[in-house]
Amino acid sequence: MTPTAPAVIAPINPLKRRGWLFWPAMAVLALMAAMIIFLIIAFLLGEGVPLIAQGGIFRFFSDEGWWPLEASFNLAPMLLASLYLTIGALVVATPLSLAIALVTTFKAPAGLARLLRNVVELSAAVPTVVYGLWGVTSIVPILNMWSPPGASLMAGILVVALMIIPTITVLTQSALQTVPRAYTQGAAALGVSSSQTLLRVVIPSASQGIFSAMVLGAARAIGETMVVLMVCGNIVQVPTSLFDPVRALTANIALEMPYAMGDHRASLFVAGLVMLLLVSALVALGEWAGMRQRRMRA
Repeated sequence: MTPTAPAVIAPINPLKRRGWLFWPAMAVLALMAAMIIFLIIAFLLGEGVPLIAQGGIFRFFSDEGWWPLEASFNLAPMLLASLYLTIGALVVATPLSLAIALVTTFKAPAGLARLLRNVVELSAAVPTVVYGLWGVTSIVPILNMWSPPGASLMAGILVVALMIIPTITVLTQSALQTVPRAYTQGAAALGVSSSQTLLRVVIPSASQGIFSAMVLGAARAIGETMVVLMVCGNIVQVPTSLFDPVRALTANIALEMPYAMGDHRASLFVAGLVMLLLVSALVALGEWAGMRQRRMRA
């Protein structure tokens, strides 16, 4: 009877052993990131809810004005200013972003398209304070010659629009690139001109993605602080003209937090909660648009 050879146990590959830890580590990091967001929300609630409990949430939109020393905390003028800034910036930035995305995706030669993409990506990396300095030294003096004082809602719209163009452009390019090539080829085979193909085939097919880009651009605009602090005039009022000075909610928090105390400080945390709700609603809207587009493709 021949003896059987002893079984050989293969050593465990060290790389495989490390691979076992990869997904648990990623899960822990993801949970930590989520916990940070929840802690921020809890902190805002802890600081702002006691003041809300004193007079209700509607007092922040019905008090006589923003006079914290007199316990009057009307956030409505600053909230409207933030919304006007966001809507105005979207109106200016969206056509420009769509034009850049269409040219770089469908018409421009490869070298020019690459150059334009690099310029757009570079502009996204410019610090916001630089945009603010440019606005103060260029846009505000020009508007001042047209309608004093220059630092106004219009100045904020123009500078913030320039800031959000890279965000909308990059996401719009991605949406346009997802349009099936068969759509454009079919339109060309039917004799449709290139401009009509873009207007009636490509853009409608990418409309959900373009809408998502606009929503994320709006989220960037409504949360901007430094630019609106520098170029909008910082007067708490409901604007009746594009050339009126305004103060946005974010600028108000940045200006008054260093010296605010008591209920005044708590009211700034309430303003932070309002901003958080607005941005969350915009992000949720963008996610909904993205999910709808994915369902339509499926």
